[in-house]
Amino acid sequence: MTDNTENLLNLPGKLPFFPTKTTDPRRVNALIRSLHPVVCDKELIRLGPNGDGGYLVPDDLEGIVACFSPGVSKVVGFERDCALRGMKVFMADASVGAPPEPHPRFTFIKKFIGSTTQGEFVSFEEWVDESTVDSHGDLLLQMDIEGSEYETLLSMPRRLQQRFRIIVAEFHYLDYLFSEPIFAVYCKVFEKLLNTHTCVHIHPNNASRSLKVGELEIPQMAELTFLRNDRVSQAMFATQFPHALDRDNVERPPLHLPKSCYRA
Repeated sequence: MTDNTENLLNLPGKLPFFPTKTTDPRRVNALIRSLHPVVCDKELIRLGPNGDGGYLVPDDLEGIVACFSPGVSKVVGFERDCALRGMKVFMADASVGAPPEPHPRFTFIKKFIGSTTQGEFVSFEEWVDESTVDSHGDLLLQMDIEGSEYETLLSMPRRLQQRFRIIVAEFHYLDYLFSEPIFAVYCKVFEKLLNTHTCVHIHPNNASRSLKVGELEIPQMAELTFLRNDRVSQAMFATQFPHALDRDNVERPPLHLPKSCYRA
């Protein structure tokens, strides 16, 4: 009888275990190393509140004509800060009736954003293309859509991806990288992003925990900021975590970026 215990991986959920073929830790480590944030000539600034809903972005916002923000929370400080900088702000979420506060630069649709248009979902490509925005200007993406970020980013055409000078996304279920079938999808998403953008910041969300397998430790949720490659110069690997402008998402013990996620 073959021992298949190596194919059982404890992951969060209703079951005490999740049956899956586990990913070779060397492959997980290689992917993580490719996402090591860099410091470049554009310093990070914080947009939004000192808590959940605030994000660090490069100080390279001049000329960005619009912010697309799928996933609407109880606060819109990030979107408001973008609007105050002259951007049009497009928001989408079928789970709410409207943003928590109005602004003349806000445009909202009651739809979920995903990879296809069907029912209460609209594809990301269709949403952006149908929005009344300059067809050539640079854009900013801030995405928090509870796990749908993977299919949405994977389905985004390259010509559209290149229009986003800055991409900020909260990635959920990162601990599932240790499941080989899920790793295959996640890997394609990050490789696609890294074809056009460079990771400049990672901030773990302390509303969740980290999962440790051997020497590798990965937060379950993390906010990643990417800057388009043509805007990156004088880059070197970041070594100081957390960043001075990082703030905890919730009132729980801090969750710092594990050392296995960067080249200490």
